Amino acid sequence: MTTFDDRENAYENKFAHDAELQFKADARCNKMLGQWAAGLLGKSGAEAEAYIVTVVKADFEEAGHEDVFRKLSADLGDKADEAAIRAKMAECMAEARRQVLEEAD
Repeated sequence: MTTFDDRENAYENKFAHDAELQFKADARCNKMLGQWAAGLLGKSGAEAEAYIVTVVKADFEEAGHEDVFRKLSADLGDKADEAAIRAKMAECMAEARRQVLEEAD
């Protein structure tokens, strides 16, 4: 192996690791958002858990977080406006990243 090959492998490994951490943070964020929205909708227990799963699955519709925003916006209606949803999304993402990075260390 040359130094170039070693460097290339290191970058590939770092990219894969970072992508895995981002996936975990996204999933955790969506779960937190689902818990928040379920509370606003008055859901609890099994009904809340089922709703949380639908929020997590909504993220697989397209790249980015707009699919989750659209789901939450449609489901919450007048219970939360766009600014409140986007603020909660940012808050949950920051917390999810912090938790995932903490676990990775």
